[in-house]
Amino acid sequence: MTETTSAKRRLGLRSFRAKFLIVVGGAVLFDLMVSGGLALWNVQRLSRNATTEVGQGLEKASQDYISSYVNSTATQVGLLINQVHSDVKALAGVLQAQIDDPTRSGAIGSAMDKASPGTVTVTYDPVGQWAQNAPGTPSVISVWGYLLDKDHRPLPQVQADIEWSAVLDLVAPSLLHNGASKLQMYYIGPRERPIFRTAPYTTQAQTFDKLYPGHNSADFWTFFFPGLYESWQQWASSPSSRPVADYITQTAPYTDAITGKLIVSFFHPLWTSDRQHVAGAAGADITLTQLAEIVENVKVAQSGFGFLTMSNGNVVAINPIGEKTLGLRAASDAAAKGVTGLDRSLRNSLQKAVTTLPLDADGVIQHISLTEQGEAVPYLVVIKQLRPTNLWVEGPIQREVMSLGIVVPEREIYASLIAAKEEISRATNRILLYQIMAVLVSLMIVTAAVFAASKRVTGGISALATAAKRIQAKDYSVRVDISTQDEVGEAGIAFNRMAEDISFHTENLEKLVSDRTQEIEAAKEEISILNGQLKSENLRLAAELNVARQIQLMVLPRAKELAANKNMEIAAYMRPADEVGGDYYDVLQNGSNLKIGIGDVTGHGLESGVLMLMVQSIARALQEAGEMDPAKFLADLNRTIFKNIERTRTDKHLTLSFLDYDGKRLTISGQHEDMIIVRKDGRVERIETGDLGFPVGLEPDIASFIATREIAFEKGDMIVLHTDGVTEAENLKGELFGFERLLEDARRLHGGSAEEVVKGILDHLMTYIGTQKIHDDITLVVMRHR
Repeated sequence: MTETTSAKRRLGLRSFRAKFLIVVGGAVLFDLMVSGGLALWNVQRLSRNATTEVGQGLEKASQDYISSYVNSTATQVGLLINQVHSDVKALAGVLQAQIDDPTRSGAIGSAMDKASPGTVTVTYDPVGQWAQNAPGTPSVISVWGYLLDKDHRPLPQVQADIEWSAVLDLVAPSLLHNGASKLQMYYIGPRERPIFRTAPYTTQAQTFDKLYPGHNSADFWTFFFPGLYESWQQWASSPSSRPVADYITQTAPYTDAITGKLIVSFFHPLWTSDRQHVAGAAGADITLTQLAEIVENVKVAQSGFGFLTMSNGNVVAINPIGEKTLGLRAASDAAAKGVTGLDRSLRNSLQKAVTTLPLDADGVIQHISLTEQGEAVPYLVVIKQLRPTNLWVEGPIQREVMSLGIVVPEREIYASLIAAKEEISRATNRILLYQIMAVLVSLMIVTAAVFAASKRVTGGISALATAAKRIQAKDYSVRVDISTQDEVGEAGIAFNRMAEDISFHTENLEKLVSDRTQEIEAAKEEISILNGQLKSENLRLAAELNVARQIQLMVLPRAKELAANKNMEIAAYMRPADEVGGDYYDVLQNGSNLKIGIGDVTGHGLESGVLMLMVQSIARALQEAGEMDPAKFLADLNRTIFKNIERTRTDKHLTLSFLDYDGKRLTISGQHEDMIIVRKDGRVERIETGDLGFPVGLEPDIASFIATREIAFEKGDMIVLHTDGVTEAENLKGELFGFERLLEDARRLHGGSAEEVVKGILDHLMTYIGTQKIHDDITLVVMRHR
């Protein structure tokens, strides 16, 4: 009866084993359910995140590919146009030399007359009432009726123009054969003598009679190119009136009278020897086929295409598929006189999204929707603007920026993205299934393990509970004997050691407290001494850095030095990132010679500041010694600095540029950051110094690397010098201030004094930085020619 009761008590819900099974089993079950649920949730979240990350990565890669493609294609178009510009300028240079040297022109004309009479001899055509040379020569020369005398011979000055312009026969064939492919090259005389010489030979005048009735009795320039000649004449009196700072003038695409092809003409005006009037023009024609081949060969994904458009939206090159996709409608402007243009405008597209497409969104990927077979299809569009040119359409010459566009369906460019998302989804479903199966199997194994281990665990725990009660009763001699080799057995061993430690520490507690107290007192005294030494060392270092900073500030140019040159207004600012900076600037005056230096030592701090002081001292010594040659000045300074760096065993060096001004010329030498020049009229120029020198202190002799460059520096002009601490300053988002913001500030502030410009730039810079830490020294120097 007693054994049965005992068994019931052991197996009842109040027994330790039952509680163990309930608590441990329930906890394990709960843990498995929670961990399994979290695992499943994390798998799903991982899937979503992976899909997002992969999608963003593939989307960026695809967009980068499109941007790179449009940039490379734009470069090809630009190279073609630049080559034609170069050839036209070469022809214009030869013809201009003829105009500028009448003696040589006469000699060349006589030589051409003797060597090839057909080049300078023209025959009157009674039907057309014009004169033209016979076939068989490299070029055709057409002389209109109003340039002939009563005997139908060219007027004397016209004949002189015919003879000296024959030099085109020597130059044009080579230019046509080499470089960019050109349809024809030609010379057109001035308004009062507009003879027309074209290579290669064509039936020029006959074609004009057929297509342009009345041209033979009208002013050539006004008839064919109204407003073009007048614009050039304005350039002669005011070069700054050019829309783009180049003399090359491009026409809008038009139908060529001779070949019937769509062409673009490139003109370079010629000037009288005194440069006061227009003396005609050199020109070349290229067909739109040459531009179109580059654009029409664009192939992005399966059906992506390119197009080339004027700033007004008129598309000059596109393949037939692209023309249909964009809904373009072509129409020719068949005018009775002048050149015939082509109208195929984006603004007249059948697709509404195309009519409002912004052409000035340079490099920005745009998303548009085009209607195809009644459905909206998403497309990506990237527009890349080409170099600005002078454009004649009809009337005054205007500034023109053509744009290259790339169009590709989103479904094609993102095909790999869609496939990746589908594969991730399938993989996620497999992982979820395997995870559920793993949780169920783990649950079964853990349940069996709990039942198997409960008996072994409860026996050891009971022994530990009994021993713990004896410890509580201050019986420190108690020990437990647990024979199992599992964690409970290890707990028994640990309990026995704990009991021994308690017994030992109880008997020796007073002595241990005393020993620990003495150790703490000794440690406190040692810490106090070390704190005193550290405070003294910090004070010493702070004093040394403050002295170094004061020395550095002492050698900076004073206000009276900046104002010493009557022709120059100079303002400067320097702020070190640490107590001692590594930036250098100086203004050295020796008689009428003014030398302005700016540099940046690698890093900042004490070593950089000391090297900056060395540079200042050596530069002052060389200036006072009378060394006026900029290249030798920089080479001598480098040699001395290199030896000092070797002695100090540092790895510092610096970029360094000098500006030498003798009252007439401004000479730049040495390698540093790009300089900004703002002209009196507001034009901004960027002067690169990368090829003018070599970092100072890296090599013992840098004379072979040093070059100089002279630039114009006239009254009202302004120069801005800076170190990279300005352009590489960061805002709270980690974005750099950048060179473009500095350049824009210089353009915006150029009307003020040098001090106002420095203050304006610094105000913008400090506002941009905000509370962000300044990581590098900041130096800014502004020079204005009074």
